[in-house]
Amino acid sequence: MVAEAWLVPALPLLAYGLFVFVGRWAGERSALFGIVALALSALSSGALLVATIQGHTVSTSVAWLTVGTLHLRMGLYVGPLQAAMVTMVSFVSCFIEIYSVGYMHGDERHNRFFANVTLFVTGMLTAVLADNLILFFMAWEIMGLCSYLLIGHWFEDMNNARAATKAFIVTRIGDAGLLLGIWWAYSLTGTFSFAALPHALAALHLPAATLNAIALLIFLGAVGKSAQIPLQIWLPDAMAGPTPISALIHAATMVAAGVYLVARTYGVFELAPSALFVVGLVGSLSAFIPATIACVQTDIKKVLAYSTISQLGYMMMALGVGAVEEGIFHLLAHAFFKALLFLGAGSVIHAAGTQDLHEMGGLWHKQKSTAITFIVGSLALSAIFPFSGFFSKDAILHAAYLSPDPVFYWLGTLAAGLTAYYMTRLCILAFFGQPRNRRLYDHAHESPAVMTVPLWVLAVPAAGLGALSGALAVFLRARPLPSIGLVEYLPLTLAVLGFLVALFVYTRPAEARRAALRSPLLRAPYVLCKQLWYFDQAGLGVMYVLGLGPSFLIAAFDRYVVDGLVNGCGTLALWFGRVWRRLSTGNGQAYMLTLAVAATIGLIVLQLTATGG
Repeated sequence: MVAEAWLVPALPLLAYGLFVFVGRWAGERSALFGIVALALSALSSGALLVATIQGHTVSTSVAWLTVGTLHLRMGLYVGPLQAAMVTMVSFVSCFIEIYSVGYMHGDERHNRFFANVTLFVTGMLTAVLADNLILFFMAWEIMGLCSYLLIGHWFEDMNNARAATKAFIVTRIGDAGLLLGIWWAYSLTGTFSFAALPHALAALHLPAATLNAIALLIFLGAVGKSAQIPLQIWLPDAMAGPTPISALIHAATMVAAGVYLVARTYGVFELAPSALFVVGLVGSLSAFIPATIACVQTDIKKVLAYSTISQLGYMMMALGVGAVEEGIFHLLAHAFFKALLFLGAGSVIHAAGTQDLHEMGGLWHKQKSTAITFIVGSLALSAIFPFSGFFSKDAILHAAYLSPDPVFYWLGTLAAGLTAYYMTRLCILAFFGQPRNRRLYDHAHESPAVMTVPLWVLAVPAAGLGALSGALAVFLRARPLPSIGLVEYLPLTLAVLGFLVALFVYTRPAEARRAALRSPLLRAPYVLCKQLWYFDQAGLGVMYVLGLGPSFLIAAFDRYVVDGLVNGCGTLALWFGRVWRRLSTGNGQAYMLTLAVAATIGLIVLQLTATGG
C-alpha cells in the first residue's frame, strides 16, 4: 500500500519528465506518456480506495530538511477522504487527457500542453496525499504555476495572456493569506502536520480571536483557489484557455483543492466557530450570486464557469454548517458531471466554431452523442432525481436547514432553482430550435470518437453515482439526518419550476424576450447580473486604493521630501555662491576694510570671552 501511495503522484511526474526530455521527438504520440501514466495512477488509486474501504490507512514520511531546531519531514497519508479524492482526480484527468488528443490535434505547442497537464495533475495528487502543510503548499503552488501556463497556452491572443495573469495574481492574494496562516500556526505549535496541528492548538488554550484569525487566513487560501466571493473574478476569465484545461481546473484540480484544504484542516476550524460561520456565509453567497450571473451569460463556457463557482459555494456551505461528508460527496459527484459538461462544451465549440450561444441552435441534429451526454450532465448539475447531483446537493441543503443559520438553506435553495433555469436555457439555445447562424450550422459535425467516448464514460457516473450515494455516505461516514418535512422537497420543486420557466421563455420568439427585458421590473436585475454584480469594478477600485494609493504616497514622499532635500542642498549652495559673488568686487581697498572689520570683531569677541562678560 505504501508503494501504491507513492506511485499515484510519481507516475504522472515521470510522464512529465518524459515530455520534457523526449516529447519533442515523439511528436503528437507523446500524449501517450500522460495517458498511460494517469491510467496507471488511476489503477493505483483504485487499489488504495479498496484498501481504505476495508479499514486500512497509509502513513509514511521521511526526513527532508534540518535547520537548527527545525526538523522537516515529508510524507503521505491515505485515509478514506484521500483515497476517494485521488481516485476521482486520476480517473477524470485520464479521460480529459484522452479527450485532449482530439481537441489539441495540430496545436504547435502540443508537447508543452500535455507536459503542463501532467504536472498540474501531479500537483493536485500530491496536495491530496500530503501529510503536512509544507508539502501541501509546495504542490498548491505547482498548481498555481500550471494554471497560469495552461490558461495562457495561446498567449499570442492578449485576452488569453491577460486572463492567465489575472488568475495568477488573484489566486496569489489567497496564497499569501494561507502562507501567513501556516507560519502563524507553526510559530505557536511547532508542527506542520495536518494530524497534529488541531490538537496542538487546542492544548495551548489560545484566545478565540487568535484561533479565528488562523482559520480565516487558511480559508483565504481556499477562497482564492476555489474562486469564492470576493476572489471569484479570475475563474470566468480563465475560460480563455483550451477547453480541456477548463474541464481540468473546474472538475478535478485547482478549484477542488480549496474545498479539500478546508476539509483537511477542519479540526482547526472546529476550534473557531466564528470562522466556520464565515465559511458558511461565503459559501452560500457564492452559491447564489454566481447562479444569477450564469442566467444572462451568452458564452457557453462562462455559463459553466459561473455554475462551477456556485457549486463550490454549496461545498463551502456544507463545510460551514458541519456537513463535511456531504460537502465532499458533492465535490466527488460534481467532478464527474462538470468534467462531462466542459468536455461537451468543447465538443460543441470544436464542431460549431463558436462559443456564443446566440449563434448556435439546432445542433441536436448534428451532434447526437454530444447532446445526449450534455443533457445528462445538465440534469445532474440541476439536481434532478435520480441523477447524482440530486443526492449530494439535497444532503447539503438538508444539513443547512438544520443548522443554526437557516438563511444558508434559503440561499442554496434559490440557487437550485436558478441552476435548473440556466442549464435548461443553455441546452435549448445550443441544441434545439432553428439554427441562428446557417453558415456555422452547415459546418457543424459530430466530434471524433477520441472526444465522444470520454463523454459517454463520464456520463455513466454522472447519471449513476446517485445510486451509489448510500454506499458512499457509509464510506465517508456520513450521519443520517432527521426529517425536515415538506421543506425537504422544496429544492427539487424549485429546480423543476426553473426548468419549466426556461422552457416557456426560450421556446418563445427572441423578440418577445427582448421586449420583456425592457420592462422596469426586469431591467435592473438584468443589468446587475450582466455587469457581474460589479465585482470586477469593485476589485479594480480596491486595487487602486490598496495598490496605487500607497504608490501615490511614496511618489509624493520621493518628490517632495527626498528630492526636496537634494534640491534644497543645491539651492543653498547657489545662494551662498550668489552672496559670495557680490562680496568679491575685485576692489583691494574694500578687501582691506573687510579684513580690518573682521579682525576688530574677532578681537572684541576674544576680549569678551577672556573677561567672562
